[in-house]
Amino acid sequence: MFEIAALMSKLATSEGKTETGLPGVGLYKTSGSISRTPLLYQQGLIILGQGAKLVHFGGRVYQYDQDHYLALSVPIAAECEAVATPDEPLLSLVVDIDLGVLNELIGQIEDRIDYRSLTQGCTHQGLFLAKVDAAFKNTVQRLLMALSCPLEAQVLGPGLVRELLFRVLCGENAAALHALATKNTNMSRIEKALKQIHGNFSEPFNVDQLAGFVNMSPSTFHRAFKDVTAFSPIQYLKRVRLNKARSLLREDGVRASEAARMVGYESVSQFSREFRRYFGISPSHAGGVNGE
Repeated sequence: MFEIAALMSKLATSEGKTETGLPGVGLYKTSGSISRTPLLYQQGLIILGQGAKLVHFGGRVYQYDQDHYLALSVPIAAECEAVATPDEPLLSLVVDIDLGVLNELIGQIEDRIDYRSLTQGCTHQGLFLAKVDAAFKNTVQRLLMALSCPLEAQVLGPGLVRELLFRVLCGENAAALHALATKNTNMSRIEKALKQIHGNFSEPFNVDQLAGFVNMSPSTFHRAFKDVTAFSPIQYLKRVRLNKARSLLREDGVRASEAARMVGYESVSQFSREFRRYFGISPSHAGGVNGE
């Protein structure tokens, strides 16, 4: 992975996220250690070129590094930690999962791959690890090379992202992505519910109505939701609201009372208590944490 790390280092010239010019594809660089902290992962692939990270999720710990990539079938609330230095920063490539491309690829390969025979890499289907094989590395390297040239990124980039997703679908633990793209599976229904939560997190929340929205009974919805996200719907919503509030506090500089209102809290004191319990600091002392 030395060549991949070198290409990432060339592209990620500043701390935090670097836009690539290719929609849905970005790079992250972190030169400081990350103590265990809550965050909200977005749906997509995270490929490390240098360093390693630990993700605490669903009572288990998942480590991904240059030899393993992290795939998130849906947005996930988890906790992460890592060690990084200015001499050896964490470098990662983050690729969104395009459901249209995913469906098209599965339509082409589903007759040749028995997803039912694939073992799941974790208990909860929303997150899984997979090994980085030679073909996957080759695709990542060619994508990074294309990103170094704006014209190549525009012309070749979409095809290379598609190829990368193909590699994931042919790899271990891809059954969760297959279920995501298949209509009327629990995974696809929970993904639809998650979109509702993320699009309306500041609104009053009714679990039974959300279950009905995805055509599931409340009891079945609760079980399926926890199987995918490791949390109940109410617990997940709380984590979404608190993560959104932290972004408002540290990136937009809003006051705690305003952040509480914007994410759906009626009580500022309750917001402050839950924020401190979740992040370990008060809203007024919220600081930045790299989320990839």
